[in-house]
Amino acid sequence: MTQLAGKIAVITGAASGLGAAMAHVFAEAGMSVAALDIDEAGADATAASAAEEFDVPTTSARVDVGDSASVAAAARHVEATFGGCDLLCANVGVQQFGAIDRLTEHDWEWLVNVNVLGTVRTVREFLPLLRARSGWRRVLLTASSSVLAPSVRLGGYQTTKYAVMGFGDTLREELADEGIGVTVLFPGGMMTRHLESSALARPKELGESSTDPADVDAMMAHTPMGEGDVVTAEHAIRNLVAELVAGEPYVLTHGSYRDQYNRRRDAIERAFDRMEA
Repeated sequence: MTQLAGKIAVITGAASGLGAAMAHVFAEAGMSVAALDIDEAGADATAASAAEEFDVPTTSARVDVGDSASVAAAARHVEATFGGCDLLCANVGVQQFGAIDRLTEHDWEWLVNVNVLGTVRTVREFLPLLRARSGWRRVLLTASSSVLAPSVRLGGYQTTKYAVMGFGDTLREELADEGIGVTVLFPGGMMTRHLESSALARPKELGESSTDPADVDAMMAHTPMGEGDVVTAEHAIRNLVAELVAGEPYVLTHGSYRDQYNRRRDAIERAFDRMEA
């Protein structure tokens, strides 16, 4: 994708998993990469490995998307280092299993502050850097395949990812006249340290994040995983660069949940039919 060579990608949640995989595929496309994460050492390692493997400029910085000042400082760092941003990947998301009636006020506070408001803060602080550039520019927001095919015991996480999708759909309309595109990514299950990194990132004053194996079992029973439903992050984004270059509004990574999505879509279509009858 030669048209991305020399452009600048900024990725939150870049220390591991999906964010680190993004950093490498964008570096392979010739982009400069800013790897941002609350795990500063992990962000540093991602930036260093991308620079070494693909010989592109990289930088890294610690960012806590749950804190406005931290996100603003990260934007200033990227502006001072690279002078702008062409691709902004608001990729941070924390996960908490639990039945809806057992999620605590602190659980909701944490999930909403990081997954929803963290996305809002990231876009707000980096949008001026996107506007300062010209040509191809894009915002990539990480939602979840569970938004399209919800499961049990993930109500808090899924609620916040619905909000990310809604934010992205509105943002796309508001930025269209400026030539800045918005893509919403719906990743499926991946072999990453998402639960571990989520628990480590939870503020101590909100209490420990713990996962009850019974909640995982309930989710798996409700939505059984087939072959190919859990993959590496690298496999999940194998087509991401091409989809972004094509300007696609939505990107699905993998998973066998199309029938679940179709049942939901059909129910909405029938509601339209009843309304219009």
